[in-house]
Amino acid sequence: MVTMSNFPLAIIYVLGAVLLLILPRRVRSSAALAFSVVAFIFLLHLETGASLTFPFLNYELVLCRVDRLSLAFGYVFVIIGFLGGVYGFHVKGLLQQVAALLYVGGSLGVVFAGDLFTLFVFWEIMTISSVCLIWARRTSLSNKAGMRYFIVHLFGGSALMAGILWHLGETGSILFNHFEGGIASYLILLAFTLNAAVPPLSGWLSDAYPEGTVTGSVFLSAFTTKVAVYALVRGFAGLELLMWAGAIMAVYGVVFAFLANDGRRLLAYHIISQVGYMVCGVGIGTKMAVNGAIAHAFAHILYKGLLFMGMGTVLYATARSKMTELGGLVRSMWPTLIFFMVGAFSISGVPLFSGFVSKSMVIYAAEIEHLGTVVLLLHLASIGTFLSIGLKLPYFTWFSTDRSLKPEPVPLGMYLGMGLTSAICIAIGVYPALLYNLLPFAVHYQPYTASHLTQTMQLLIFTGLAFWLVMKKIHTEATITLDTDWVYRRPSRLAYNVFSVQVTRLFEAVEELSIRFARFMVKLGANPPGYLIETIRNAGYVFFRARKPTPEPLTFSPDRYRISLGIMVLVVLLCLIVILVWDFLF
Repeated sequence: MVTMSNFPLAIIYVLGAVLLLILPRRVRSSAALAFSVVAFIFLLHLETGASLTFPFLNYELVLCRVDRLSLAFGYVFVIIGFLGGVYGFHVKGLLQQVAALLYVGGSLGVVFAGDLFTLFVFWEIMTISSVCLIWARRTSLSNKAGMRYFIVHLFGGSALMAGILWHLGETGSILFNHFEGGIASYLILLAFTLNAAVPPLSGWLSDAYPEGTVTGSVFLSAFTTKVAVYALVRGFAGLELLMWAGAIMAVYGVVFAFLANDGRRLLAYHIISQVGYMVCGVGIGTKMAVNGAIAHAFAHILYKGLLFMGMGTVLYATARSKMTELGGLVRSMWPTLIFFMVGAFSISGVPLFSGFVSKSMVIYAAEIEHLGTVVLLLHLASIGTFLSIGLKLPYFTWFSTDRSLKPEPVPLGMYLGMGLTSAICIAIGVYPALLYNLLPFAVHYQPYTASHLTQTMQLLIFTGLAFWLVMKKIHTEATITLDTDWVYRRPSRLAYNVFSVQVTRLFEAVEELSIRFARFMVKLGANPPGYLIETIRNAGYVFFRARKPTPEPLTFSPDRYRISLGIMVLVVLLCLIVILVWDFLF
C-alpha cells in the first residue's frame, strides 16, 4: 500500500515533467520549483525500513526502499534539484525544463530502487534526460559531444542489463544488494564504474559536461557520478580494487584539470578527481570510510553545483568560458567571484567550508587503516585542487589581463541560486552535525582538531605562496588536451570508414548487381530462345577468338528467334489435353 512513508519520489518528478508539457510557458519555472518543494515534503515523511513492492511476472519489484543510505542521497538530490531550478528560473526552453525534472526523478528512482529492474529503468531515464541537457545547447560541439556521451552510456546500460540478466540466471533474484563476485557482478561493476567516470572510462565526462547548457551543466555535475557512487556503496563496498582506483582517480583528474583551458572543462575534470575520494572510501569499506564517501558526495554535489553556477554565469554574461579569452571581470562581476570562491574554498577543504568536514573523513579513514600510499595520493590531489580551482581559475577569469569585456546583465535567479547554495556550503562547514546526522553510520569524528587545522592550513598556505611566486610566469594556452576519449574519437574515423562508407559501397555494388540481374531476367523472359542463342553466339566469339561482326543498330531484339504465336498456342492446347486425359484415366 502506498503511503507517505514509502512514496516513490521519482513519481513526483516524472509526473511533473509530463505536466510541464501542457502548462503555460510563463508558469513552468515556478511549477518546476513547486515539484521540488512537494518532493521535499514527501521526503520528510519517508520512514527508515519502509518499502513499496509491486508484483511483476514471477517477481516483486521494490519501487521504494527507504534506509539511511538512500535518504542521505535523497535529501541532497532534492535540494540541488530545487537550487538548480532557482538558478535556472529564467530558462524558458521546454526541453531543458522537462529534461532537468526527469534527470532528478531518474536519480531518485535509482537511489530508492530495491531491485535491479527498477534500477535499470531509472538508470536509462537518467541517460536520456542528461543527454538532452547537452543537446539543448544546440551547437555543433554539443551535438557531437552529446552523441558520444549517448553512445558511451548505451554501452554502459548494455553492460548493466547483461549483468542483471546473468545475475538473475545465477541467483533467481533481482533484489539490489551487495554483490559477491562472478561474471554478473563484474558486468554490473563495469556499468557502475563507467557512470562514476573511473579512468580509463572517464573521457565522456570531460568531453560532454563543458558543452551542456549554462543551467544544464549544473544538473549534470550533480547526479550521474553521484548516483554511481551510491550504487557502488550499495553493491561493492569494501572492494579493494575501488580503493586504488579512487586514489589514482583523484590525482588523475587534478593533473588534467590543471592542463585545461576551458573553465567548465577544468571543473569537469575536478568532478573526476573528487569522485575519486568517494570511490576510494567505498573501496576501503569501513564504516568511517563509507560515511566519508557519502558525506563527500553530499558536500560535492552542492559546491560543485555552485562552481558550475559561477562559471555558467560568466559564460552567460560574456559568451566565453576559456581562460585565454577571459580576464579583468573583478569589477563588473564581483558578486559572482564571491560566490565562486565559496565553492572554491569548499572543494579545497578550507576550514569553515563544507569540503573541510567531508573530504578529511575519507583521508582519516585511510590513515587509521595505515594506507600510507593512499593518504599521500589524496593529499596530493588536495594540493592540486586548491592550486587549479582556488587560485588559477579565478585569477585568469577575474584578474589577469583585462580584455575589456562588457558582460550582459545577469538574471536575479542566478545570483539567488548561487547565494542559497553558498549559504548551505558554509552552514555545513560551520556546523558539521547538519551533514553527519544524515549519514548511515554513527559518526565518531571531529574535524576541528588542532592537528587537522594546522596540517590543512600548512598545505593551503604553502600552495598559495608557491602560486604567488610563479604567478607572473604562469600563462594559459589555447590548446586541447587529449584524454582517454581519444580511444573512440580518433579510431571512430576508421570505424566510420569501415562501417559507414565501405558498407554503403557494398550496398551500392549489390544494388548494381541486382539491377543487372533484373535486366537479365527481363531479357530472358521476353524471348528465352533468342536470348540464349545470342548469348551462346557471343560466348563463341570470345572462346574461339573469332572476329565479331559489326553489330546491328539494335544489339538485341526481343522478336528475333521468337517462336510463332500459333505454335505456342498449339503447345499449350496439347499440354491441356494431356492433363485432362491423365485425370480421366487415373
